[in-house]
Amino acid sequence: MTPTEENQIVERVLQGERGAFTALVDAYKGMIFNLAFRMTGSRQDADDLSQEIFIRAYRNIRQFDPRKRFFTWIYTIGLNIIRNHLKKQGREMTRENADKSSSKAGIDQGAQAELNVMKAQEVSRLEICMQKLPADLCESVVMRFYHDLSFEEIADISDASVSAVKMRVYRGLEQLKQLMNK
Repeated sequence: MTPTEENQIVERVLQGERGAFTALVDAYKGMIFNLAFRMTGSRQDADDLSQEIFIRAYRNIRQFDPRKRFFTWIYTIGLNIIRNHLKKQGREMTRENADKSSSKAGIDQGAQAELNVMKAQEVSRLEICMQKLPADLCESVVMRFYHDLSFEEIADISDASVSAVKMRVYRGLEQLKQLMNK
């Protein structure tokens, strides 16, 4: 969705057309859910957090600055809500909880069963290792590699400099590499 389309929809919502917000939800629900899932490792938490993020965005839509992208604004709201959730829950997941969450990831094991099982095991290990990263590194890696955001977009979302974002991504990848090699 283009920034112009986002702003047109926001303007319609501000003029009282509540249903217009659905277009924004439809456009970004996948990314928001994916962010919440990658950060928490729980589908249930990701569902709950996604709903909370969109409700908060809708309630606070008057605070949106139309000179910026709606995507950046809602993503920032999402990160803040997820960070607060992680602080409340305690960031550390036990190996058992991480194994349970990664087994629920719905990994397809089609015709090439053996190859897919090996791939599923690597994905599972990666998800477990992602859960062990500090929150700021995890979110930077998720935004860069799962959502394919540029360093500039990540900097806007996380209110950090581009060089700080690059460093977080680099450190996140280095820590993932170390964790995967254990």
